[in-house]
Amino acid sequence: MTGTGRRGDGRRGDDGHAARIPQPRPAVEDGGLPLPALDALHAAMTPPELPHAVLKSLLGAWALAACSPQETAAVEDHLGRCGGCADEARRLREAVGLLQRPDSLDLDPALRTRVLESCLDRRPPRIPVPEWAGAYDAETARLDALLQDFGDAEWHAPVRLRWYDGKAPASRRTTVAGVIAHLLAVDGLVALALGLDDPLGGLGPQPPTPAQRTEAYWRASRFPDAGSVRGPWREQSHGIVRTVALTGDGAGRVVSYTDFSLPLPDALVDRAFECWVHAEDIADAVDYPYAAPSGRHLHRMIDLAARMLPQVLAERRRSGLAPARPGRHLVEAGGPGRTLRLEIEGSGGGEWLIPLDSPAAAPSTDHEVAHVALEGVEFCALAAGRLAPEEAAAGQDGDRGAIRDVLLAAASLSRL
Repeated sequence: MTGTGRRGDGRRGDDGHAARIPQPRPAVEDGGLPLPALDALHAAMTPPELPHAVLKSLLGAWALAACSPQETAAVEDHLGRCGGCADEARRLREAVGLLQRPDSLDLDPALRTRVLESCLDRRPPRIPVPEWAGAYDAETARLDALLQDFGDAEWHAPVRLRWYDGKAPASRRTTVAGVIAHLLAVDGLVALALGLDDPLGGLGPQPPTPAQRTEAYWRASRFPDAGSVRGPWREQSHGIVRTVALTGDGAGRVVSYTDFSLPLPDALVDRAFECWVHAEDIADAVDYPYAAPSGRHLHRMIDLAARMLPQVLAERRRSGLAPARPGRHLVEAGGPGRTLRLEIEGSGGGEWLIPLDSPAAAPSTDHEVAHVALEGVEFCALAAGRLAPEEAAAGQDGDRGAIRDVLLAAASLSRL
C-alpha cells in the first residue's frame, strides 16, 4: 500500500514519516559488539574472599537474613569449610527462631475444653463434676486465665458495673479488683449453702442481700488489690466445684439471696452467668477481647433466665411496675393461660413458652398471644442489664403489651 514505510526497519516511509512499529533490537551476536569475557562472568559469580574474622562477624546478620547477596554467598561458602562457624551459625539460626513472635500469644479459648475432653475420653475422672456445675467451673477458669498476667495498672483500671433496677438503668463504678471482690462476696452465699467458710466471716453481722454483701466487702477492704481478692476468690471457686463434685446431685440444697432463693444447680448456673458478664466488663476495661461461653453452657444460662421470667413478671405486677393488660385473667394452678413464645437464635438457643398471667399457669400453644425472637448473646445482654429493653433488636409478633412486659422482666433479672 502506498504512503507507508516498511515496518520495523527504522527508516522513513515514502511520505517521509518514521515507521510507527520499530523492529526488535538485534541480538548481541548480530550487533557487531564484543561478547563479555568469561572471566568477568566467573568473577561476578564467585563469592568475595573475606578474612575469617570478618566472616565470623557476619554470622549474626546472616542468621537474620540481613546480609547482601555477595556477603551471603561468602558466608555460606565459608560454612562449608569451617566446622566452628557452622556450629555457631546453627545456634544463631535456632535463637532467631525463638525470638520470632508468633501470630498470637493468646491461647485458643476452646483449648482447655478440648484438652479436658480428650483426657476424659481416655480416662474418666475419679470424681466427675456434675453437668450443672460445668458452666461455673469453666467460666471461673476463663476469668482466672484473663487475670493471670494483669499488673497493678490493670487491677486498678476503672470498671462500670451496670444493671436495671426495674425502672431505669443503674450503674456503679469500681475497679477490676473491686469486681473480683464483688464475685467473691456473692459466691460466698453458695459457699455458705455448701457448709464452706464465708469470705465475709470476719466482718461482723452478715449482710443479707448480694448487693449489701458487696458494699460491706468494699467498705472493709477500701481499695482491694490483686493480692487480697484473686487468691481467695479462686480458692473459693475451687472449693465450691470440689464440694459439689463430692456431694453429688445437690438435691435439697437451696441458696438464699434473701429476696429469692434458687436450688443449688440453678444457683451455680446463675453464678456462672454473672462471672461471664463481669469478665466481659473487665475485658472491656483493659481493652481485651473476650468470647461468649460455649453453646451448651450458654443454653443453661438462657434456660434459667427463661424459667425465672414468670416469677419476675408476677413480682413486677405486685409492685405496680407492670400495668394490668387487657385480656389478662387468673387461672387455676396448672391450668392453661396466655402464653408468649420466646425464640432464642444462635448458639445455645431454643424455644421457651412463657406463661404471662401467673407463674402457676401452664403455658399453652393454644393460648399463645405473642412471639419474640432474640439472638442468644443479645438476650443475655438484656438479662444482664447491659442492653435496654427498648434497644433490643427483637423480632416481635402479637400482643405488644405482653412483649414489652417480658422484655422489661428480662432486664429486671439483672442486679448489682
